[in-house]
Amino acid sequence: METSIIKSQAYGKDRVRVVRVVRHADGWQEIADYSVCILLSGAAFESSYTKGDNKLVVATDSQKNTVYYLAKTLAADLVMVPEVFASEVAAFMVKKYSHVTTCHVKIITKPWERMKFDSKGHPHAFYREGKETRWTEAFVTRAGEGLTVKMNSGFYDLEVLKTTNSSFTDFWRDELTTLPEMADRVLSTKVLCQWTFVEQKLEALQQTPFDSIYAGAKRNTLDALANDPRAWVHASVQTTLYIMADRILNDFKAVDDVYYALPNIHYFPFDLSKFGLKNLQADAEVYMPIADPSGYITATVSRPPKGRL
Repeated sequence: METSIIKSQAYGKDRVRVVRVVRHADGWQEIADYSVCILLSGAAFESSYTKGDNKLVVATDSQKNTVYYLAKTLAADLVMVPEVFASEVAAFMVKKYSHVTTCHVKIITKPWERMKFDSKGHPHAFYREGKETRWTEAFVTRAGEGLTVKMNSGFYDLEVLKTTNSSFTDFWRDELTTLPEMADRVLSTKVLCQWTFVEQKLEALQQTPFDSIYAGAKRNTLDALANDPRAWVHASVQTTLYIMADRILNDFKAVDDVYYALPNIHYFPFDLSKFGLKNLQADAEVYMPIADPSGYITATVSRPPKGRL
């Protein structure tokens, strides 16, 4: 006789690839390219785990079909922004199936860039470079007669590097310390940035300028890394991370908090002294990239309680 209980459960369909093309009358076209994951949860599904009862299980194939159905039937402005489409899919599932308590939809997208010729965008030709991946996730939950919505967005694999204006000095030293102080160094990282939106009702949340926030988060990340004139900002990866997040919070009141994960991909000057060459400290010009092990710096930064909406 089984005595264990289900502590949590969710099931659904992952890696649903869907592309939506919008064709305007003047010949201008737009494209959205998504990989969608849907997860359904609710107490009604427990019997499918513990008793082999599938009567209330919405087949994962049906969930896949729902993505394509909504991509076709929803208005373009509800599909072309990943945050809006994720919330639409999640809300549809909760509304359609009364035994679904929460639907979690995550969308990953690597946007296509419009080709440009003579500084003019081509109406229907695109290319994709190695760039960061954008993602979003919406949690829509039944709450009485209404729905609650929680949403996170972000990007990852934004590779950045600067060849100067980064330091790491005056850190704790003891008998296990071998790292020399570095008044100037190459700094490289692969940025993961995630932000949580202030909770709102679905209709209000969908009015958020999601694309502008995504572009602004990326802009603030790059600008803080490269251009902040204050020396202390570049004294460690930690301080640079804090300024990146602080800028996003100050620019976008719809964002509640910001999380960064910044692996410190090391570029160490190669010691060429055995060949009679100076290549350390101020003489460094030739470096050896070290992928592993790497430093790993993370933080979640939020606005003070009085600054919350």
